[in-house]
Amino acid sequence: MTYPAAGGPAPASYASPNASDERSAVIDLEAIRHNVRRLVAVASPARVMAVVKADAYGHGAVPVARAALAAGAQWLGVAHVTEALALRAAGIDAPILAWLHTPETNFVAAVAAGIDIGCSGWELDSIVAAARDQERPARVHLKVDTGLGRNGATIESWDKLVGAAVEYQEEGLLRVAGVFSHLAVADEPERPETDEQLAAFRDALAVAEDAGVDPEIRHLANTPAALSRPDTHFDLVRVGLGVYGLSPFRGQTSAELGLRPAMTVRTLVAHCKDVPAHQGVSYGLRYRTEDASTLGLIPLGYADGVPRVATGGPVRIDGVTYPVVGTIAMDQMVVDFGPLHVAAGGDSRLGSEAVLFGEGNDGGPTADDWARAAGTINYEIVTRISPRVPRRYINEEPTP
Repeated sequence: MTYPAAGGPAPASYASPNASDERSAVIDLEAIRHNVRRLVAVASPARVMAVVKADAYGHGAVPVARAALAAGAQWLGVAHVTEALALRAAGIDAPILAWLHTPETNFVAAVAAGIDIGCSGWELDSIVAAARDQERPARVHLKVDTGLGRNGATIESWDKLVGAAVEYQEEGLLRVAGVFSHLAVADEPERPETDEQLAAFRDALAVAEDAGVDPEIRHLANTPAALSRPDTHFDLVRVGLGVYGLSPFRGQTSAELGLRPAMTVRTLVAHCKDVPAHQGVSYGLRYRTEDASTLGLIPLGYADGVPRVATGGPVRIDGVTYPVVGTIAMDQMVVDFGPLHVAAGGDSRLGSEAVLFGEGNDGGPTADDWARAAGTINYEIVTRISPRVPRRYINEEPTP
Protein backbone atom coordinates (compact mmCIF):
# COMPACT_ATOMS: atom_id res chain seq x y z
CA MET A 1 0.00 0.00 0.00
CA THR A 2 1.15 3.53 -0.72
CA TYR A 3 1.00 5.72 2.35
CA PRO A 4 0.22 9.43 2.07
CA ALA A 5 3.05 11.92 2.44
CA ALA A 6 3.25 13.69 5.75
CA GLY A 7 0.68 16.46 5.80
CA GLY A 8 -0.90 15.37 2.55
CA PRO A 9 -4.44 14.12 2.10
CA ALA A 10 -5.16 10.42 2.47
CA PRO A 11 -6.25 8.64 -0.70
CA ALA A 12 -9.78 7.26 -0.71
CA SER A 13 -8.46 3.73 -0.14
CA TYR A 14 -6.73 4.91 3.04
CA ALA A 15 -9.59 6.89 4.56
CA SER A 16 -9.91 6.47 8.32
CA PRO A 17 -13.11 4.77 9.47
CA ASN A 18 -15.38 6.43 11.98
CA ALA A 19 -13.85 5.91 15.43
CA SER A 20 -17.31 5.29 16.89
CA ASP A 21 -17.57 2.16 14.77
CA GLU A 22 -14.77 0.61 16.84
CA ARG A 23 -16.06 1.71 20.24
CA SER A 24 -18.73 4.17 21.30
CA ALA A 25 -21.10 5.33 23.95
CA VAL A 26 -24.40 5.44 22.10
CA ILE A 27 -26.75 8.05 23.58
CA ASP A 28 -30.45 7.64 22.81
CA LEU A 29 -31.92 11.14 22.96
CA GLU A 30 -35.45 9.75 22.71
CA ALA A 31 -34.75 7.93 25.98
CA ILE A 32 -33.68 11.27 27.49
CA ARG A 33 -36.90 12.89 26.30
CA HIS A 34 -38.96 9.96 27.58
CA ASN A 35 -37.36 10.19 31.01
CA VAL A 36 -37.88 13.94 31.25
CA ARG A 37 -41.53 13.61 30.24
CA ARG A 38 -41.94 10.97 32.94
CA LEU A 39 -40.30 13.20 35.56
CA VAL A 40 -42.31 16.23 34.49
CA ALA A 41 -45.50 14.21 35.01
CA VAL A 42 -44.35 12.98 38.43
CA ALA A 43 -43.26 16.43 39.61
CA SER A 44 -46.28 18.42 38.39
CA PRO A 45 -47.23 21.07 39.32
CA ALA A 46 -43.60 21.67 40.33
CA ARG A 47 -41.23 22.48 37.49
CA VAL A 48 -38.25 20.33 36.49
CA MET A 49 -34.57 21.26 36.44
CA ALA A 50 -32.54 18.82 34.34
CA VAL A 51 -29.10 18.53 35.92
CA VAL A 52 -26.49 18.35 33.17
CA LYS A 53 -23.31 18.79 35.22
CA ALA A 54 -20.28 16.61 34.49
CA ASP A 55 -21.07 16.71 30.76
CA ALA A 56 -24.57 15.46 31.51
CA TYR A 57 -23.26 12.53 33.57
CA GLY A 58 -21.06 11.60 30.62
CA HIS A 59 -23.89 11.75 28.08
CA GLY A 60 -23.02 15.12 26.52
CA ALA A 61 -24.27 18.36 28.08
CA VAL A 62 -25.41 20.25 24.99
CA PRO A 63 -27.43 17.53 23.21
CA VAL A 64 -28.92 16.32 26.50
CA ALA A 65 -29.83 19.86 27.55
CA ARG A 66 -31.61 20.46 24.26
CA ALA A 67 -33.47 17.15 24.47
CA ALA A 68 -34.49 17.78 28.09
CA LEU A 69 -35.81 21.26 27.33
CA ALA A 70 -37.72 19.94 24.32
CA ALA A 71 -39.36 17.36 26.59
CA GLY A 72 -40.57 19.89 29.16
CA ALA A 73 -37.72 20.69 31.53
CA GLN A 74 -37.76 24.43 32.27
CA TRP A 75 -34.40 24.79 34.03
CA LEU A 76 -30.90 23.40 33.66
CA GLY A 77 -28.54 22.76 36.56
CA VAL A 78 -24.75 22.53 36.59
CA ALA A 79 -22.07 22.49 39.24
CA HIS A 80 -19.62 25.00 37.76
CA VAL A 81 -20.05 28.37 36.12
CA THR A 82 -17.76 27.14 33.32
CA GLU A 83 -20.31 24.43 32.53
CA ALA A 84 -23.09 27.03 32.38
CA LEU A 85 -21.05 29.28 30.11
CA ALA A 86 -20.48 26.38 27.71
CA LEU A 87 -24.25 25.91 27.44
CA ARG A 88 -24.71 29.62 26.75
CA ALA A 89 -21.97 29.47 24.10
CA ALA A 90 -23.95 26.69 22.42
CA GLY A 91 -26.93 29.01 22.13
CA ILE A 92 -28.99 27.64 25.03
CA ASP A 93 -30.87 30.51 26.67
CA ALA A 94 -32.97 28.60 29.22
CA PRO A 95 -32.57 29.43 32.92
CA ILE A 96 -29.40 27.83 34.31
CA LEU A 97 -28.28 27.50 37.93
CA ALA A 98 -24.61 26.91 38.89
CA TRP A 99 -23.89 26.18 42.54
CA LEU A 100 -20.29 25.08 43.20
CA HIS A 101 -17.69 27.84 43.28
CA THR A 102 -14.18 28.73 44.35
CA PRO A 103 -12.55 32.14 44.92
CA GLU A 104 -11.42 31.98 41.27
CA THR A 105 -14.93 31.49 39.84
CA ASN A 106 -15.75 34.00 37.11
CA PHE A 107 -18.83 35.59 38.65
CA VAL A 108 -18.55 38.52 36.23
CA ALA A 109 -19.05 36.19 33.27
CA ALA A 110 -21.89 34.44 35.08
CA VAL A 111 -23.75 37.69 35.73
CA ALA A 112 -23.12 38.86 32.17
CA ALA A 113 -24.54 35.61 30.79
CA GLY A 114 -27.65 35.74 32.97
CA ILE A 115 -26.73 32.63 34.94
CA ASP A 116 -28.36 32.10 38.33
CA ILE A 117 -25.72 31.62 41.04
CA GLY A 118 -25.99 29.41 44.10
CA CYS A 119 -24.71 31.15 47.22
CA SER A 120 -23.72 29.49 50.48
CA GLY A 121 -22.37 32.61 52.16
CA TRP A 122 -18.76 33.44 51.35
CA GLU A 123 -19.56 34.07 47.67
CA LEU A 124 -22.03 36.88 48.33
CA ASP A 125 -19.58 39.79 48.24
CA SER A 126 -17.89 38.45 45.11
CA ILE A 127 -21.25 38.08 43.40
CA VAL A 128 -22.19 41.64 44.35
CA ALA A 129 -18.85 42.92 43.03
CA ALA A 130 -19.60 41.19 39.73
CA ALA A 131 -23.05 42.80 39.64
CA ARG A 132 -21.48 46.22 40.15
CA ASP A 133 -18.97 45.50 37.39
CA GLN A 134 -21.73 44.57 34.97
CA GLU A 135 -24.18 47.21 36.20
CA ARG A 136 -26.71 44.41 36.28
CA PRO A 137 -28.33 42.76 39.31
CA ALA A 138 -27.19 39.22 39.95
CA ARG A 139 -29.71 36.42 40.41
CA VAL A 140 -28.83 34.29 43.43
CA HIS A 141 -30.25 31.20 45.07
CA LEU A 142 -29.40 31.10 48.75
CA LYS A 143 -28.44 27.62 49.91
CA VAL A 144 -28.98 26.34 53.42
CA ASP A 145 -27.32 23.22 54.77
CA THR A 146 -30.18 21.20 56.25
CA GLY A 147 -28.03 18.22 57.15
CA LEU A 148 -25.89 17.05 54.24
CA GLY A 149 -22.81 18.81 55.61
CA ARG A 150 -21.38 20.05 52.32
CA ASN A 151 -21.91 23.58 51.02
CA GLY A 152 -24.79 25.74 52.10
CA ALA A 153 -25.01 28.11 55.05
CA THR A 154 -25.33 26.45 58.42
CA ILE A 155 -28.57 26.91 60.31
CA GLU A 156 -26.62 29.09 62.76
CA SER A 157 -25.36 31.45 60.03
CA TRP A 158 -28.53 31.45 57.92
CA ASP A 159 -29.98 34.63 59.51
CA LYS A 160 -26.80 36.56 58.73
CA LEU A 161 -26.67 35.40 55.08
CA VAL A 162 -30.33 36.18 54.50
CA GLY A 163 -29.99 39.62 56.09
CA ALA A 164 -26.97 40.53 53.98
CA ALA A 165 -28.66 39.31 50.81
CA VAL A 166 -31.79 41.33 51.55
CA GLU A 167 -29.70 44.48 52.07
CA TYR A 168 -28.01 43.98 48.70
CA GLN A 169 -31.39 43.28 47.12
CA GLU A 170 -32.75 46.56 48.47
CA GLU A 171 -29.74 48.30 46.85
CA GLY A 172 -30.69 46.76 43.52
CA LEU A 173 -27.50 44.70 43.29
CA LEU A 174 -29.12 41.28 43.32
CA ARG A 175 -32.38 39.40 43.26
CA VAL A 176 -32.85 36.47 45.64
CA ALA A 177 -34.48 34.30 43.00
CA GLY A 178 -34.37 31.05 44.93
CA VAL A 179 -33.81 29.27 48.22
CA PHE A 180 -32.60 25.67 48.15
CA SER A 181 -30.97 22.77 49.92
CA HIS A 182 -29.94 19.21 49.08
CA LEU A 183 -31.00 15.87 50.54
CA ALA A 184 -28.58 13.31 51.94
CA VAL A 185 -30.49 10.00 52.06
CA ALA A 186 -33.53 10.34 49.79
CA ASP A 187 -32.35 7.19 47.98
CA GLU A 188 -33.01 5.30 51.23
CA PRO A 189 -36.70 6.15 51.76
CA GLU A 190 -36.96 4.38 55.09
CA ARG A 191 -34.48 6.68 56.82
CA PRO A 192 -35.82 9.51 59.04
CA GLU A 193 -33.21 12.10 58.08
CA THR A 194 -35.20 13.22 55.03
CA ASP A 195 -38.08 14.25 57.30
CA GLU A 196 -35.60 16.12 59.49
CA GLN A 197 -34.10 17.92 56.51
CA LEU A 198 -37.53 18.82 55.18
CA ALA A 199 -38.49 20.34 58.54
CA ALA A 200 -35.22 22.30 58.67
CA PHE A 201 -35.80 23.57 55.13
CA ARG A 202 -39.29 24.77 55.99
CA ASP A 203 -37.87 26.61 59.01
CA ALA A 204 -35.17 28.22 56.85
CA LEU A 205 -37.80 29.32 54.33
CA ALA A 206 -39.80 30.93 57.11
CA VAL A 207 -36.73 32.84 58.28
CA ALA A 208 -36.05 34.06 54.75
CA GLU A 209 -39.63 35.08 54.13
CA ASP A 210 -39.83 36.93 57.47
CA ALA A 211 -36.72 38.88 56.40
CA GLY A 212 -38.39 39.97 53.17
CA VAL A 213 -37.23 37.30 50.71
CA ASP A 214 -39.88 36.39 48.14
CA PRO A 215 -38.20 33.65 46.11
CA GLU A 216 -39.43 32.69 42.68
CA ILE A 217 -38.50 29.09 43.31
CA ARG A 218 -37.89 26.94 46.36
CA HIS A 219 -36.17 23.66 45.61
CA LEU A 220 -35.05 20.66 47.64
CA ALA A 221 -35.89 17.40 45.84
CA ASN A 222 -33.40 15.34 43.83
CA THR A 223 -34.34 12.36 41.63
CA PRO A 224 -35.17 9.93 44.46
CA ALA A 225 -37.21 12.53 46.31
CA ALA A 226 -38.94 13.57 43.10
CA LEU A 227 -40.03 9.95 42.63
CA SER A 228 -40.90 9.09 46.23
CA ARG A 229 -41.51 12.25 48.29
CA PRO A 230 -44.04 14.66 46.77
CA ASP A 231 -43.91 16.69 49.99
CA THR A 232 -40.38 17.79 49.02
CA HIS A 233 -41.27 19.09 45.56
CA PHE A 234 -42.01 22.74 46.40
CA ASP A 235 -41.72 24.84 43.20
CA LEU A 236 -39.07 22.84 41.37
CA VAL A 237 -37.28 19.48 41.49
CA ARG A 238 -33.65 19.00 40.45
CA VAL A 239 -33.36 15.70 38.62
CA GLY A 240 -30.06 14.24 37.49
CA LEU A 241 -29.84 10.46 37.49
CA GLY A 242 -33.45 10.01 36.43
CA VAL A 243 -32.88 12.07 33.27
CA TYR A 244 -30.41 9.40 32.16
CA GLY A 245 -32.84 6.58 32.89
CA LEU A 246 -31.12 5.08 35.91
CA SER A 247 -32.72 4.13 39.20
CA PRO A 248 -31.55 5.75 42.44
CA PHE A 249 -33.09 2.96 44.52
CA ARG A 250 -31.49 -0.39 45.29
CA GLY A 251 -34.81 -2.19 45.29
CA GLN A 252 -36.29 -0.80 42.07
CA THR A 253 -35.15 -1.05 38.47
CA SER A 254 -35.30 1.67 35.87
CA ALA A 255 -38.17 -0.13 34.14
CA GLU A 256 -40.15 -0.29 37.36
CA LEU A 257 -39.81 3.48 37.67
CA GLY A 258 -40.84 4.04 34.06
CA LEU A 259 -37.35 5.15 33.01
CA ARG A 260 -35.14 4.10 30.10
CA PRO A 261 -31.31 4.02 30.36
CA ALA A 262 -29.99 6.32 27.65
CA MET A 263 -26.36 5.17 27.31
CA THR A 264 -25.10 1.98 25.66
CA VAL A 265 -21.36 1.34 25.80
CA ARG A 266 -20.20 -1.03 23.07
CA THR A 267 -17.15 -2.03 21.07
CA LEU A 268 -15.93 -4.88 18.87
CA VAL A 269 -14.03 -8.00 19.89
CA ALA A 270 -10.42 -7.17 19.03
CA HIS A 271 -8.84 -10.64 19.16
CA CYS A 272 -9.98 -14.22 19.57
CA LYS A 273 -7.55 -17.06 20.24
CA ASP A 274 -7.35 -20.60 21.57
CA VAL A 275 -5.31 -21.21 24.72
CA PRO A 276 -4.44 -24.35 26.69
CA ALA A 277 -5.74 -25.33 30.10
CA HIS A 278 -4.37 -23.29 33.01
CA GLN A 279 -3.51 -20.31 30.81
CA GLY A 280 -3.02 -17.22 32.96
CA VAL A 281 -4.90 -14.08 31.95
CA SER A 282 -3.85 -10.43 32.37
CA TYR A 283 -1.68 -8.71 34.97
CA GLY A 284 -1.09 -10.69 38.14
CA LEU A 285 -2.35 -13.90 36.48
CA ARG A 286 -5.29 -13.89 38.91
CA TYR A 287 -7.35 -15.99 36.52
CA ARG A 288 -6.42 -19.22 34.78
CA THR A 289 -8.50 -21.21 32.36
CA GLU A 290 -9.73 -24.53 33.73
CA ASP A 291 -9.56 -26.31 30.39
CA ALA A 292 -8.44 -25.58 26.85
CA SER A 293 -10.46 -22.51 25.96
CA THR A 294 -10.91 -19.53 23.67
CA LEU A 295 -10.25 -16.02 24.94
CA GLY A 296 -11.72 -12.83 23.57
CA LEU A 297 -10.05 -9.45 23.86
CA ILE A 298 -12.32 -6.45 24.53
CA PRO A 299 -10.62 -3.13 23.64
CA LEU A 300 -11.87 -1.06 26.56
CA GLY A 301 -10.14 -0.53 29.88
CA TYR A 302 -9.74 1.83 32.77
CA ALA A 303 -8.47 4.63 30.50
CA ASP A 304 -11.91 4.42 28.91
CA GLY A 305 -13.59 4.64 32.30
CA VAL A 306 -14.17 0.94 32.97
CA PRO A 307 -13.40 0.42 36.69
CA ARG A 308 -10.21 -1.57 37.14
CA VAL A 309 -11.72 -3.38 40.13
CA ALA A 310 -14.74 -4.61 38.18
CA THR A 311 -13.50 -8.11 37.31
CA GLY A 312 -16.64 -10.14 36.67
CA GLY A 313 -18.39 -7.27 34.94
CA PRO A 314 -20.68 -8.51 32.16
CA VAL A 315 -20.10 -8.23 28.40
CA ARG A 316 -22.80 -9.27 25.93
CA ILE A 317 -21.50 -10.86 22.71
CA ASP A 318 -23.68 -12.55 20.11
CA GLY A 319 -26.56 -12.88 22.56
CA VAL A 320 -24.50 -14.41 25.37
CA THR A 321 -23.28 -12.57 28.47
CA TYR A 322 -19.71 -13.36 29.57
CA PRO A 323 -17.98 -12.13 32.73
CA VAL A 324 -14.68 -10.29 32.45
CA VAL A 325 -11.85 -12.51 33.69
CA GLY A 326 -8.52 -11.40 35.07
CA THR A 327 -7.43 -7.87 35.82
CA ILE A 328 -8.91 -5.05 33.74
CA ALA A 329 -6.04 -3.16 32.11
CA MET A 330 -5.70 0.40 30.83
CA ASP A 331 -6.95 -0.32 27.33
CA GLN A 332 -8.37 -3.83 27.35
CA MET A 333 -9.94 -6.72 29.20
CA VAL A 334 -10.59 -10.37 28.52
CA VAL A 335 -13.56 -12.73 28.44
CA ASP A 336 -13.38 -16.52 28.40
CA PHE A 337 -15.63 -17.97 25.69
CA GLY A 338 -15.06 -21.54 26.74
CA PRO A 339 -14.47 -24.25 24.11
CA LEU A 340 -15.07 -22.38 20.85
CA HIS A 341 -11.74 -23.72 19.58
CA VAL A 342 -11.34 -21.40 16.62
CA ALA A 343 -8.30 -23.28 15.35
CA ALA A 344 -10.42 -26.42 15.03
CA GLY A 345 -13.10 -24.68 13.01
CA GLY A 346 -15.20 -23.19 15.78
CA ASP A 347 -16.87 -19.82 15.21
CA SER A 348 -14.60 -16.87 15.86
CA ARG A 349 -16.04 -13.91 17.74
CA LEU A 350 -13.47 -11.57 16.18
CA GLY A 351 -15.28 -8.38 15.15
CA SER A 352 -18.50 -9.25 16.99
CA GLU A 353 -20.16 -6.41 18.86
CA ALA A 354 -19.47 -6.46 22.59
CA VAL A 355 -21.92 -4.52 24.77
CA LEU A 356 -20.82 -3.62 28.28
CA PHE A 357 -24.10 -2.05 29.30
CA GLY A 358 -27.23 -0.56 27.83
CA GLU A 359 -30.98 -0.49 28.34
CA GLY A 360 -31.00 -4.12 29.47
CA ASN A 361 -34.46 -4.85 28.06
CA ASP A 362 -33.16 -7.90 26.16
CA GLY A 363 -31.59 -9.45 29.23
CA GLY A 364 -28.34 -7.70 28.44
CA PRO A 365 -26.06 -6.06 30.99
CA THR A 366 -26.80 -2.71 32.61
CA ALA A 367 -24.85 0.04 34.34
CA ASP A 368 -26.24 -1.38 37.59
CA ASP A 369 -24.55 -4.72 36.85
CA TRP A 370 -21.22 -2.98 36.41
CA ALA A 371 -21.80 -0.95 39.56
CA ARG A 372 -22.26 -4.18 41.52
CA ALA A 373 -19.11 -5.66 39.98
CA ALA A 374 -17.13 -2.53 40.93
CA GLY A 375 -18.67 -2.06 44.36
CA THR A 376 -19.96 1.40 43.42
CA ILE A 377 -23.10 3.14 42.15
CA ASN A 378 -24.58 3.50 38.68
CA TYR A 379 -23.94 7.28 38.75
CA GLU A 380 -20.19 6.60 38.70
CA ILE A 381 -20.33 3.99 35.94
CA VAL A 382 -21.86 6.31 33.33
CA THR A 383 -20.11 9.49 34.48
CA ARG A 384 -16.61 8.02 34.29
CA ILE A 385 -16.81 6.83 30.65
CA SER A 386 -13.91 8.83 29.26
CA PRO A 387 -13.72 11.14 26.22
CA ARG A 388 -11.64 8.46 24.47
CA VAL A 389 -14.93 6.64 23.89
CA PRO A 390 -16.71 8.63 21.14
CA ARG A 391 -20.29 9.64 21.84
CA ARG A 392 -22.74 8.76 19.09
CA TYR A 393 -26.26 10.18 19.22
CA ILE A 394 -29.37 8.48 17.95
CA ASN A 395 -32.99 9.66 17.72
CA GLU A 396 -31.84 13.27 17.70
CA GLU A 397 -35.25 14.43 16.49
CA PRO A 398 -38.45 13.60 18.41
CA THR A 399 -40.59 10.84 16.97
CA PRO A 400 -43.63 12.39 15.21
